[in-house]
Amino acid sequence: MSHTVNKTLLAEFTVREGAEDEVARLIVEYAKKVREEEGNLAFDVYTRSAAPRAYWIFEAYRDEDAFQAHLKAPYGGPFNAALVPLIEEDASVLTFLDPVI
Repeated sequence: MSHTVNKTLLAEFTVREGAEDEVARLIVEYAKKVREEEGNLAFDVYTRSAAPRAYWIFEAYRDEDAFQAHLKAPYGGPFNAALVPLIEEDASVLTFLDPVI
């Protein structure tokens, strides 16, 4: 059994100019699916006020097992395949977070 600490991360990417509407549509559809996952605690999508093509997605899962289930979800691969040509990075940049308090 996995450790009971939540799995929390920040996913970041920058949308290519001209792809803003397509990425917004993709992320809204994807967020709805992720939020329905049993182990998902948060999937909050933000853009930077000063740079609206820069996305920050705060994700939290119940535990490592819930995160692994998220990674294996059948809609994740198609979402990432559709996203990659629309962003400046090679893939979303993931930063795993640990609580301070």
